[in-house]
Amino acid sequence: MPDPKLNPIDQPLASLGGVGRERLTRLDKLGIRTIGDLLWYGPKRYEDRNRPNKIEKLRKGDIATVTGVISAGGVKRIRGGRSMFEFIMDDGTARLNCRWWNMPYMNRYYKTGDTVHVHGKVSSQKPLTMDHPEAEVEEEGEEFIHLKRVVPVYRLTEGVKQRWLRATIWKAVDIFSEKVSDVHSDWLEGDDGYWLSLQEAFKGVHFPEDIEQAAIARERLALEEFIQFYCRIKDKRQLFQSKIKALDCSGNDRLVKPFLSSLGFDLTGAQQRAWIDISQDLAGPFPMRRLLQGDVGSGKTVVAACAAVRAVESGFSVVFLAPTEILADQHYRVLSKWFEPLGIKVHLHTGSKKTLNDNDAKQFELEVVKETLPPVVVGTHAIVEDKFSLENIGLAIIDEQHKFGVEQRKKLVRKGSYPHVLVMTATPIPRTLGLTVYGDLDCSVIDELPPGRGRIRTFVRAPDSLPKVWEFIKGKILEGRQAYIVYPRVDDQGSGNIKAVNQELETVESNLAPHTVGLIHGRLKPDEKEKAINGFLRGEIKVLLSTSVIEVGVDIPNATIMLIENADRFGLAQLHQLRGRIGRGSHDSYCILIADEITEEGRRRLSVMEKCSDGFMLAEEDLKQRGPGELLGKTQSGIPDFNFGDLIEDWILIQKARALVDRNYKN
Repeated sequence: MPDPKLNPIDQPLASLGGVGRERLTRLDKLGIRTIGDLLWYGPKRYEDRNRPNKIEKLRKGDIATVTGVISAGGVKRIRGGRSMFEFIMDDGTARLNCRWWNMPYMNRYYKTGDTVHVHGKVSSQKPLTMDHPEAEVEEEGEEFIHLKRVVPVYRLTEGVKQRWLRATIWKAVDIFSEKVSDVHSDWLEGDDGYWLSLQEAFKGVHFPEDIEQAAIARERLALEEFIQFYCRIKDKRQLFQSKIKALDCSGNDRLVKPFLSSLGFDLTGAQQRAWIDISQDLAGPFPMRRLLQGDVGSGKTVVAACAAVRAVESGFSVVFLAPTEILADQHYRVLSKWFEPLGIKVHLHTGSKKTLNDNDAKQFELEVVKETLPPVVVGTHAIVEDKFSLENIGLAIIDEQHKFGVEQRKKLVRKGSYPHVLVMTATPIPRTLGLTVYGDLDCSVIDELPPGRGRIRTFVRAPDSLPKVWEFIKGKILEGRQAYIVYPRVDDQGSGNIKAVNQELETVESNLAPHTVGLIHGRLKPDEKEKAINGFLRGEIKVLLSTSVIEVGVDIPNATIMLIENADRFGLAQLHQLRGRIGRGSHDSYCILIADEITEEGRRRLSVMEKCSDGFMLAEEDLKQRGPGELLGKTQSGIPDFNFGDLIEDWILIQKARALVDRNYKN
């Protein structure tokens, strides 16, 4: 029975009628538990059953919807215990074979004489074939829902048929769409666009008159999702700010001014703007929650260092969290060089090295008390662990935020009394992700590189060019430069042409003799990694052979060559990060990408790398190619779960939603 106290669309799905216990359980797997969940469950695509494609016109590679009658079908047994179910359909113009591998049970669902609607990709021309298409048998009754119209097609789960789900959603839309509360409709009055009401949008998105109406309805529902998302962010921030008072890190410039004077270079305009944002946050009434993003080599670390010095001069200690020991070591070296002349002690706290040589929390705290100024502690996940403690934390800096889980970040913040938090990203974030995944953070962007840098030129080459490439690298080493050589793997896994550093070391040493080649990868002991990095830093090692472990945390201005083999095995962001290891000095640099037998997607990725060096543009392209889930990692990214909103395509809608909420949101 419906609960009269509930909003109509918040009623449990069982109140709709005709949905048994077993189907309720199956729909629960799709996240459908209420009438509202059903209304917000968007189609994955549409089929125009007014105008199906003709089979005779199909060609290999076409994606099409066809309607016809099954003329034959059955299961074929194949050696090795495999099977294939196949039926042949005829639409009066030609025949189409539809087949499914190792799914013999489908023989129960499709019979000779059935009229079927099939959607899929033509995999073979002779005979004309689709492998694993979607297929739906036409049944009597409810033709107005399933035939002679633009028909929605939904994602399914085992035990739920397309036809049944479509009819159930039709019923829900028919009874409940008019009862949807359109609470933000007044926000859209006077807007320069045309917007359907929510009631009209639900009807139009599920059972549109045409594809254009479906697109307009989807945009309205996507906008509503983005509005609701930003309202939740506002609610959360308002609650946070009503309960938490900021630690006073306004400082007095007694350390910041000498720090900036000692750098030996001026901050760029973009760095100065970012520092102004951060310094205002540190002096503000609420704890800072800010994202600092910029391209590779744009100078994010020095801006974060300014924030650390401001916290220390205000009487607070600082923790600086890095995702890898190599990056933590890099930050430790750089910050020590900058801070110790100011009397600020920098400590390193990683799994393999703790500069205090003491794991006991109480003794650790006693050590801190002895310092004349509060310390800065740089570390990896080790500083998130319970046994690490530090008194009076005023600022937490998190480098490469996406590498850490949500709970790890919370644990770090809980080590202090709501310290200020500055998050940095290794490469620029696509615009839509910056406004959604990081939507609860204020954002500062460093969009210019420091002056005096040499240009970086990128080349894509086939393996047969390698003899010339080795000679080119030797020539540059003789000029006094250094080089990185990167392979995808540590050891050969017997998978053909994918190279590994351990197996290629002798070849590289032979090709670049007499120059010294160092080796670094994730399986080396920490002291072995440190020895290789330090040798490269001092110039004793001329060439560093590595996996992608050096994509962050190595800053050596004299290194001007990056050779990456099997380059098509890396993502765009990773390639750009690796390329960012060079071009940090005044000499011109060269990134050489070697690839063979490239897929179409890999070729497109390398072409973009060759033509574009702008990390912001590459971030947008990477999002298009990989999608937000793969780009950020679904388990730790905090990607919002939108039913109709699209984080790749809906940049304008996301901007509009944010502006509407900023303008209209009230407590």
